[in-house]
Amino acid sequence: MKRFYKETATEAGEGGHRVLLDGRPMRTPAKAVLVVPTPALAEAIAAEWRAVPADAEINVSHLRLTRLATTGLDRVTGQRERVLEDTAKYAASDMLCYRAPEPPTLVERQRATWQPLLDWAAERYGAPLAVIEGMTFAEQPAAAVARLREAVAAHGDLALSALYNLTHITGSLVVALAVAEGRLSAAEAFAAAQLDELYQIERWGEDPIAAQRHEGIRRDIDAAARFLALLGTDRLRGE
Repeated sequence: MKRFYKETATEAGEGGHRVLLDGRPMRTPAKAVLVVPTPALAEAIAAEWRAVPADAEINVSHLRLTRLATTGLDRVTGQRERVLEDTAKYAASDMLCYRAPEPPTLVERQRATWQPLLDWAAERYGAPLAVIEGMTFAEQPAAAVARLREAVAAHGDLALSALYNLTHITGSLVVALAVAEGRLSAAEAFAAAQLDELYQIERWGEDPIAAQRHEGIRRDIDAAARFLALLGTDRLRGE
């Protein structure tokens, strides 16, 4: 649909901060009032809608912060355990654990980029994960998987929406948690997640379709990282 409103604003309300379109509270696809815990996040969502040109079609794929918020409110709240499990399960098959046997330059790049993140997760969560050469699935220590699940469960519904997206986009729960905790920037997360593909691009070049896909991935990672940052300490349950 085309832009149907003239003004965007935010206001403090029951349960947090609301986004207003022409003075009316914005609602999610499930008809709930869109309420977020921080004024910074509410303003950032309002800015997305403000940026839609007058009389232009509203492209929801460009409203990335809005989508994360509505997903958290409409889907995560009612299916929290399912979303939690769909996110935490990546601890058992985290991309960072699977290393190429060759060529040596790729092996070293993976080690230099990925191993510090695994070391960080081992120290931060008490969750040491095993590194495997090749792509054959290997069991990870049950205690480490459980600790990483606890780290995911500590997040509130809105933050879990972003964490779920990050994990599925990057293929790595460790990368997603590192972004959530400020250990990685969005750019660093993209570089880590796309390391193998970027290595191949350096050798063989990038075709237009791949470039477009990478740009979409970059924007989604940027949005999730910004969403979590705008939540601040409110990303965690009970805080």
